[in-house]
Amino acid sequence: MRHTPHFVSSDADEVRRLIRENPWATLVATTDAGIVASHYPVLLDETVGDAIVLLTHVGRPDERSLGLGEGEIMVIVQGPHGYVSPGWYPEGQIVPTWNHVTAHLWGVPELLDDDENLRVLGDLVDHFEHVMPEPRSLQLDLEGSRRLARGTVGVRLRVTRFDARLKLSQNKSPEVVDRIVSELESGEHYAQPALAREMRRVHPR
Repeated sequence: MRHTPHFVSSDADEVRRLIRENPWATLVATTDAGIVASHYPVLLDETVGDAIVLLTHVGRPDERSLGLGEGEIMVIVQGPHGYVSPGWYPEGQIVPTWNHVTAHLWGVPELLDDDENLRVLGDLVDHFEHVMPEPRSLQLDLEGSRRLARGTVGVRLRVTRFDARLKLSQNKSPEVVDRIVSELESGEHYAQPALAREMRRVHPR
């Protein structure tokens, strides 16, 4: 991503927050067949202290298509984003932009054995189901779940480096920021309330 000092974040806690709140990730690998990408939900391994470690699974044969375990891959996590019109700027400014929260993460995936894979699949289901009125769990049919899990491969990715951007109009005056936030919250054409919340978080009043 473009290196603009206003927007670069080296804060690992910010990256963890982004992953927790936006767990749908893009896995990108360079293989003999070219560049390959797939999309899967990810969880943070919260047991590893300061490291950023992702847990996920892929459906077979994506582990072969992506060459998982053979070399480094990149994982892209995308948070809220949206168009910012120059009409929200002072008179005379005509160049629009696109605000966003994004992280690129790199590491070499580790493929999990069958038992670990089933545990990760169970954790993924539990993570998203716990807010439901009657949460479903793989534990309700463990043998059936184990059979279905054979069609997937569990993955652990210890992140060795990351490149994160919080492009949220940090280079604009407070008055302009307020106008952008207002338009993103309730404007007629380009409302993005989640992006407005991100901007309020980094522009406290």
